[in-house]
Amino acid sequence: MSEAPHADSRVVGRHPVRIAWGDCDEAGIVFYPNYFYWMDSAFQTVLRGHGLNQRLLRQRYGVVGTPIVDAGARFRAPASYEDLLSIEARIEHWGSKSFRVAYVGLREEVVVFDGFEVRVWATAGANGGLKTAAIAPEFRTLFGAPVSTQAAPG
Repeated sequence: MSEAPHADSRVVGRHPVRIAWGDCDEAGIVFYPNYFYWMDSAFQTVLRGHGLNQRLLRQRYGVVGTPIVDAGARFRAPASYEDLLSIEARIEHWGSKSFRVAYVGLREEVVVFDGFEVRVWATAGANGGLKTAAIAPEFRTLFGAPVSTQAAPG
């Protein structure tokens, strides 16, 4: 079993999850797609913690949202019904039009999973599609990101 990492000052949010009976498979462990749902929920918690949500992103910045274009997870220890997880989220990389959110799911001191999402700053494109745009400097600053125009690609 993996032990919890040391406290990271870059953690921008924590999201608690009490595992329900319906979150588990027949073996009594969490059905893996739930971890991806909980990572997305943790990101929404991070936004709320900074006074935002997806509707406010649209109103303030004119974006359609922050859709996920890549995601992954590693499952390090089993979790089951009634376990309480704390999902830590931090933005570990900023590109000019995208950012990568890292997650660690802990049950007490045990790392149950770690994962990531790559999200893009999306605006409405032609014919109702989406297109990426430069992340608003105010949004970047809110999360302690560099605002430099020299941001990493993507």
